[in-house]
Order: sequence, then C-alpha cells, then structure tokens
Amino acid sequence: MHIAIAGNIGSGKTTLTSMLAKRYGWTPRFEPVDNNPYLDDFYADMPRWSFNLQIYFLNKRFKEVVEINRSNDTIIQDRTIFEDARIFAPNLHGMGMMSDRDFDNYSDLFENMMSLVGYPDLLIYIRTSIPTIVAQIQKRGREYEKSIRIDYLQGLHQRYEDWIKDYKGNLIIVDGDKTNFETNPQDFQTITDQIDSNLFGLFS
Repeated sequence: MHIAIAGNIGSGKTTLTSMLAKRYGWTPRFEPVDNNPYLDDFYADMPRWSFNLQIYFLNKRFKEVVEINRSNDTIIQDRTIFEDARIFAPNLHGMGMMSDRDFDNYSDLFENMMSLVGYPDLLIYIRTSIPTIVAQIQKRGREYEKSIRIDYLQGLHQRYEDWIKDYKGNLIIVDGDKTNFETNPQDFQTITDQIDSNLFGLFS
C-alpha cells in the first residue's frame, strides 16, 4: 500500500509520518530537505530559484512514486507529488515568483508524469491554520525557514484547501490546530482508529 501525509510547511507531516511508520511497521519516505541544494538559495531569492527548486522536488517525488509502485512494502510518504504540482508551483506562479514560461514548462512535465502516477491508497491531510504553522516553524528553528513570508504560507494554505475540496482519492483529515498527536496519546489513537477503520475495517 501507499499511504501519504499532506499538509502545509510546519504542519507536522514528518512527525506524523515517523509515528505512523513506527506504529504500523510501514516504511517511511521523508521529504528531501536536509540535502536539498536549492532550499537556502530559494528562501533568499524566491523568484530566481523557484523553478530550479520545484523541478528538483518534482524529480525526487516522481522517482519515489515509481519506487513505491514497484515495492511490495507498505510505504508512508511525507508529502506527495500532487502537492508540488497543484500547490507549491502554482502558488509561486500566482505570486509572480515563477515566470509563465517556466510554469508552463513545469506543468507540461508534470502532466506527462501523471500518466504513470496514481492516487495513494490513503491520503492523510493535516489541516493547520497559519498561526499554528508559524509557531511550529519557529519552534523547530530551521535557519533557512526564518525568511519565509506570511503571504507565501497563506497562499499555500488556500491552495491546499482548494485541492482537498476536490480530491477524488481516499482521504482522512486531521485538525492540526486541535490535535496534538506528538505528545497526546489519545489524539494519536484517534488518528490510528480512523486509519484502522479506513484501511482494515470490515466494510472498508
């Protein structure tokens, strides 16, 4: 199976991915952040590096999806290829930080990839408000994230909501403002109960 965690920057995707991988014995696939050669440059000069960064992510994510499709393991993925193409790249384009030419090129490449990519067996979306996201970004203290603009996060949030509203696959939504799954065992169990019912229930 292919399980995926979706959500804005700082919503808790990596934490939930780790916890669910441990709980179910799933194989985790984490977003390539620490070794990303473009992130520092991107946050320092978004218009200059937006296309390079998004192509990097698209390539990595597509490679992951191909490997997941070939695997016999149940894999849980931190962020999906759909988020890159439906949320992050369009948000940069809409903010004037990616040119029409680059965005058209990017979109054409993604559409070609889509012929080989299907929906995850289950998508878990962590819905988190901007104040909570900002607090969590500050808490984790990544140097390159200190210059993230609020309007950038707000644009991402709205695109996430629009995407989820029309999402056609199997979906669970977690309230990231009210659910403290990292430190509250009951909150985490609420999530796993939903997963159990969705994936393993008698009538699922």
